Amino acid sequence: MSNSEVTEIEEADPYQVAKTIALNALAPRAKSRDELFKHLKKRGTDPEVADSVLDNLELYGFVNDLEFARAWRDSRQRAKKLGKRVIAKELREKGVAAHIITEVVEEIDDDLEYQKAFALAERKFRSISHLESEKIYQRISSLLARKGYGHGITSQIIRELIAH
Repeated sequence: MSNSEVTEIEEADPYQVAKTIALNALAPRAKSRDELFKHLKKRGTDPEVADSVLDNLELYGFVNDLEFARAWRDSRQRAKKLGKRVIAKELREKGVAAHIITEVVEEIDDDLEYQKAFALAERKFRSISHLESEKIYQRISSLLARKGYGHGITSQIIRELIAH
């Protein structure tokens, strides 16, 4: 780096530098406000400057935790077949506010969630149907638990699969 480049960086407006960092961080995928704040802090941005940049990005729609949470939920349901509990846990880890998580998770259709869980369990059941029922129950229930499905759905699905 030449001396003029170093001087240019040193004289750069901290707000503009932080804004550029935040926009670059948003390029690969949407992020929650908290993720961006932590990223800016890690890159040496003053917390007040970071908040100001994030407020501005929210104002212009570049940062929106509700939209982020809905997109995350949809993606995780589609790609990973995750249930409500795991999606809520991941959103908490991303720093999304509890009221937004509650709203987004409550929007998940119970019937659709059941269908996704059933499809997962049915696929697993086909590969283990030769085992004794206790082993079948253990393997399917642990698969569905890892994916974030509750005990009620799991029990109902296993009863249906074994009844066939």
